[in-house]
Amino acid sequence: MDFTFTEEQQAAAEAARAVFAGVAPDGVPSPSLVPGAVADDFDRALWTRLADADLLSLLLDPSYGGSGLDAIALCLVLRESAKVLARVPLLESSAAAVTVQTYGSEEARTDLLTRVGRGEVVLSVAAHGRTGHDPAELAVTAQRDADGAWVLDGVQTAVPWAYNADYIVVPATAVAGDAGLTEAQHTAMSPVGTDNVLLALVPRVHEGVVLAEQISTAGERLAELRLDSARIAARDVIDADGAWEGLRELLTTGTCALALGLGEGVLTMTGEYTGKREQFGHPIASFQAVAVQAADRYIDLRAMEATLWQAAWRISSGATGALPSSGDVAVAKIWASEGVRRVVQTAQHLHGGFGADVDYPLHRYHAWAKHLELSLGPAAAHEESLGDLLAAHPLG
Repeated sequence: MDFTFTEEQQAAAEAARAVFAGVAPDGVPSPSLVPGAVADDFDRALWTRLADADLLSLLLDPSYGGSGLDAIALCLVLRESAKVLARVPLLESSAAAVTVQTYGSEEARTDLLTRVGRGEVVLSVAAHGRTGHDPAELAVTAQRDADGAWVLDGVQTAVPWAYNADYIVVPATAVAGDAGLTEAQHTAMSPVGTDNVLLALVPRVHEGVVLAEQISTAGERLAELRLDSARIAARDVIDADGAWEGLRELLTTGTCALALGLGEGVLTMTGEYTGKREQFGHPIASFQAVAVQAADRYIDLRAMEATLWQAAWRISSGATGALPSSGDVAVAKIWASEGVRRVVQTAQHLHGGFGADVDYPLHRYHAWAKHLELSLGPAAAHEESLGDLLAAHPLG
C-alpha cells in the first residue's frame, strides 16, 4: 500500500502552512475570561487569505473555479489549521459545497459553488441533532406542500458558525402529513431516497428560521436552529440516496483531521516546554517518567494519523472493503476522540500549573480538544456504531 501523498495534495498542505503561519492561537480573548462568546464572527481576514490561496475551493470542480481534489487534501489543510486553532468554517463550508456539487440541483450549483470557492458565500451544517445523542436527521421533519416546496419543522442544536453562514445544510426526515398531500401524493411528487432523508439549504435569514445563541466549550458562538414551518424551494433540497451519509462521513473524517493537527501542535508545545524547564539541574524531558508519557502520546498521534488516512482514502476512492466506509470513519473517530483527550491531559500534567495560565495558549487547546472529542459523537457512540456494523457484516 502506497501512503505517499500526490503532488497536488502536498501542494495544498504547503499552501495551508503558508497561510496559517501567521495565525496566533490567542488572537481572541480566552474562553476562561469572557462570559459569552470569544468573538461574534469568525476570522474574516484569514478567510480571505484562504480564498486567495484557493483553499476554499479544493474539492470543487475546475468548472466552478476549484482544484478538483479529494478529502485527503482537505484533511491535510484542516490538520494545519488546527495547529493554530484557526477560527474559520473551513470544514463545514467545504463539506457542504462538495455535497451540493455531487447531489444538488443545477440551479443550486450554479448559484452557490463559484461564490463559495471565492469566500463570498459561507455554508454550515446542522449535524448535531436535537440533543447531540440522537441522529441529526431525526431532529427535523420535512413535508412536501401542494406547490412542490418542502416545509421544515424541528430543532437542531450546536450549529457551528450559524450566525455567520449564509446557508445552513439541514438534514431532515421526509414525512407525509398535514402539508396538504396524502402519502401517495407525497411519494409521487417527491421520490425521496430510500433512507427517506433529505438535505435542505436553509438561508440564515428566512421566514420560520430562528437562531438562539449557544456557546461551545472553546468559547465559540454556536446556535440552536429552530424551524417553524420554514418553506424551502425544491431546487434547494437534496433528496438523493447517500447524500447525508456522505456528508456526515466527510464531516466526521474532517473532525479527525482537526483533532490530529491540534494534538500535534500540543505535543510540539509540550516538547519545547519540557526541554527548557529544569528540575535538579536537568531538563524535565530527560526524566524517564516524562519521556514515557510523551512517548505514549506520540503513539496515540500515530494511531490517529493512520486511521484518519484510512478513512479519508476510503471516502475519497470509493474503495470497497470488509466493512462499509462508515466502519473506517468510526475507527478514526474513536481514536481521534480518545487520543486527543489523552494528549491534552498529559500536556496539562507535564506543564504543571503553567498549563492552566490564561496567558499561555495550552488551556485554549484543551478547550478545543474537548469540543472536537464530542463533535459528531464521542468515542462510545462510534464504538456502538462499529459494533452494529460488525454484527451486520461478519468478518471471515
